[in-house]
Amino acid sequence: QLSEDVERASGNPTDEREGEMEVHEDASSVILPDSELGTTAPSLRFSKTCLKNVFSVILLFIYLLLMAVAVFLVYQTISDFREKLKHPVMSVSYKEVSLYDAPGIAFYPGKARLLSCKHHYYDHIPPLINPGQPGDIGCTTQRINYTDPFTNQTMKYALVVQGPRDVKKKELVFLQFHLNGTDQDFSAIDYLLFSSFQEFINSPEKAEFMKDCESSYSSWKFSGGFRTWVRMSLVKTKEEDGSETVEFKQETSVVNYIDQRAEPRGDQLFFVVFEWKDPFIQTVQDIITANPWNMIALLCGIFLALFKAADFAKLSVKWMIKIRKRHLKRRSQVMNHIN
Repeated sequence: QLSEDVERASGNPTDEREGEMEVHEDASSVILPDSELGTTAPSLRFSKTCLKNVFSVILLFIYLLLMAVAVFLVYQTISDFREKLKHPVMSVSYKEVSLYDAPGIAFYPGKARLLSCKHHYYDHIPPLINPGQPGDIGCTTQRINYTDPFTNQTMKYALVVQGPRDVKKKELVFLQFHLNGTDQDFSAIDYLLFSSFQEFINSPEKAEFMKDCESSYSSWKFSGGFRTWVRMSLVKTKEEDGSETVEFKQETSVVNYIDQRAEPRGDQLFFVVFEWKDPFIQTVQDIITANPWNMIALLCGIFLALFKAADFAKLSVKWMIKIRKRHLKRRSQVMNHIN
């Protein structure tokens, strides 16, 4: 039997080779685990790609949030600019001068008569020698008649006197009026202040000039039997159209006059003093605090940030799509290799 087996083996060598081939094929057909195929590196690569994708998504959301904030800032900036255009801020500035343009003082004495008028300096007013009697008139005066600008029927009589100029020397004008009786319970004289006595003198239509002054300026009163001290300050207001208006502010103090004349009389005496309060001219104007150049610069910066954020978001999306395609391609290659 042994000899027969040896003869069979020596006679059929091809059968053994075919068996070995079948064993090798069976071994090659066995699927080995991933660790033996060396797939550790692709898995690590996949985890890094996932982290990058997550980080890119987070950055994308951050830049979208910044874009929303930038859009809100643009809206808020434009709204604030429009609001500041509608509501300008009042600005007050002071200009110091040594000489004022002499103002005009228009008195409406009625039946009263001007007794004396004189310029004094350094607040020194000497005592009256003959109160109630005509004295020196050392002021530049002008008498004018014109129709009332509000009724256009009543004639008005005004006595215009040149006011003080030298504020450093405390120049003042002292006037005395006399009224010989009145039917009213209260006796007072109206007066009006306007900005320039020289403009009144140079005006060809003085009546129209006074009508315009009465329409534009306020009038005040000073009473008889008192010494009224008027301290003036000048306020210039610049309008939106570029024009300039002038008005006076005044502080008035009243001191009782003690009549020391020998015989009591039924007439009435008026005393009034005009001087400048301080050497500062107050200028009032409306200022728009919104600066268009600042707003334009801010908007340019915001829009630049918007475009930069949009560009970054676009590149991030493209990069994520590219990484995703690459990952899918590698996965398909691995699956094909495994298959």
